[in-house]
Amino acid sequence: PFSNLSASCWSRLHPVNMFNSYNVKFHHIKALTSPYPGSHIERSQVPEDKVGWLTEWKDYNPVEYTAKSVLAGPSWADPQINDEGFSPKFNERDGEVERKSLNGLYVVENGRPRNPAGRTGLTGRGLLGRWGPNHAADPVVTRWKRDGSGNKVAHPVSGKNILQFVAIKRRDCGEWAIPGGMVDPGEKITATLKREFEEEALNSLQKSPEEKAKLEKQLQKLFSQEHLVVYRGYVDDPRNTDNAWMETEAVNYHDETGETMDNLPLEAGDDAGVVKWVDISEKLELYASHSYFIKLVTEKRGAHWSEDPASEC
Repeated sequence: PFSNLSASCWSRLHPVNMFNSYNVKFHHIKALTSPYPGSHIERSQVPEDKVGWLTEWKDYNPVEYTAKSVLAGPSWADPQINDEGFSPKFNERDGEVERKSLNGLYVVENGRPRNPAGRTGLTGRGLLGRWGPNHAADPVVTRWKRDGSGNKVAHPVSGKNILQFVAIKRRDCGEWAIPGGMVDPGEKITATLKREFEEEALNSLQKSPEEKAKLEKQLQKLFSQEHLVVYRGYVDDPRNTDNAWMETEAVNYHDETGETMDNLPLEAGDDAGVVKWVDISEKLELYASHSYFIKLVTEKRGAHWSEDPASEC
């Protein structure tokens, strides 16, 4: 869904040891940061040349950590590997839980799945509920920036039209992000994308049944139209560990005329502190790999990304 040229440019910018399903190479950066989110736990340090599992490292001594909120056994979390009666079927669909990776087969060592992108300096699950892949969905809802007369606004340097997307400010870390979330067991990805957008960007959980029905009707037009899957695969996320990691499907829903989204009242809800339309450019600093997903959208839509033609490759 995007040119090989842009993919190769990105891989030159980022040292690599991982491929997503669209053959874009990926690399651990955020998955090596300390302290681990929501804790004072420091990861054991992993030099760049020791990230890949193919590199032998006999002295590797990662820290074991699973958050208390996960160990408490909420409905969205697995039991501990050694718990009686827990025998997960890794690399396949396990009842309602999808344990297949979007990146193909992963190694299971001593009963634990191994992060396909390499070492992270931390074992256990951290804040993630599932051993192995934890599946999320990220709806990138976009429109063209327009002036008071309704005309598209072009960037003065690149000459390309400016895209805007609906961004939320996450409550947990304060970073701006796409309003996505986790796929519930048995839930179709299309349902997750719509539900998460409603909860995070429209505060649907706090609406009356009548208000919710009205929102549903308006959103149906946007979410039932032709859409663009911009990414499927591993996510370089600060919550990742050696045994649990994030994967996502990022999908662009574009409101070409702006009419659908103009009538929808953005209101932060659920995990969002703030929600608003944000102009897209390379200056955006977003959570996890979200800037990368947004860049792919601008390439596909022919929109402004950078003032430097070289960075557009």
